[in-house]
Amino acid sequence: MTENVVELEHVWKVFGDRSGPAMDAIRAEGISKAEVLERFNAVVGVKDASFGVTEGEIFCLMGLSGSGKSTLVRHINRLIEPSAGTIRILGEDVGAMKFERLRALRAEKIGMVFQNMALLPHRSVRDNIGFALELRGMDAYHRSQLADQALETVSLHGYGDRLPSELSGGMQQRVGLARALAADPEILLMDEPFSALDPLIRRNLQDEFLGLSENLKKTTIFITHDLDEAIRMGDRIGIMKDGEIVQIGTAEDIVTAPADDYVADFVAGISRLKLVSASKIMVPPDMYEAKHGPIAETTDYPTAAPTDDLDTLVERSTGTDLPVLIEADGRTVGVVNKDTLLHGLQGSADE
Repeated sequence: MTENVVELEHVWKVFGDRSGPAMDAIRAEGISKAEVLERFNAVVGVKDASFGVTEGEIFCLMGLSGSGKSTLVRHINRLIEPSAGTIRILGEDVGAMKFERLRALRAEKIGMVFQNMALLPHRSVRDNIGFALELRGMDAYHRSQLADQALETVSLHGYGDRLPSELSGGMQQRVGLARALAADPEILLMDEPFSALDPLIRRNLQDEFLGLSENLKKTTIFITHDLDEAIRMGDRIGIMKDGEIVQIGTAEDIVTAPADDYVADFVAGISRLKLVSASKIMVPPDMYEAKHGPIAETTDYPTAAPTDDLDTLVERSTGTDLPVLIEADGRTVGVVNKDTLLHGLQGSADE
């Protein structure tokens, strides 16, 4: 079993002067968020959040504004103290860390990338990237070396001597990513890093980050309010509402089996062509034959793999009335005909 690099267990955050008594009442009585507000004038920011992120995984937390996703991610490096629950980084309890150990964890193991990069306007790009290393006491020569390596990584070679004001918004965002990468952290926390950018620049940076992630294998928690971005970026997605994680799964899991009406509304407009695999909609061969008759061994049927998406199945089905045979390990494990494919595209097959 793969060990989690980041792990949260039953994390709560209640804001307000009477957050302690409110938390006691939540534990003892199981009162709702509305009752917490009414009785204690306190706000539940995060409700009983639990998840783990494995090495090299991109885990997307997404939800509407106010859903608690940014609040939750700030618990991971203890920028916010939880009201209850446990957070572990590389097996170590963050809540039990003394200040010096926590500062070392933040400096050496965790990099943060925000929507607003807050670059220092009077410092060069190179010095902005090396600023955190400077605070750690690293000498100027090695800071410069690491900053230039980070610039190379984010395709900004040659821009080290420029000021931030001389760069475009997308380039400044790359500088922020380079700053986070310069210390070679094992974990990246990214809070809506591309949301303020134009769509084309945003997509290009998404592509670049996915390429970097493939090469660098950084464990990443990526915050977004955009489901399309979450689907594009995340190996898994956690959807939040009112401080609670209502569903965790792959994009395919969430699109084909939404946990509730809230998630179903989120995914209603998402194209399934590139998300849903043949394994989700195929009919077992014996069931298909019971309804449609035997599959002829001499007929040249189109074939696909269980992992092929609906887009591939549409392509294989074009120009023929024959069903597509889904094959794995040299045998037919499922059948997809046009009716099944249409139901899969509509979503009704998942029911």
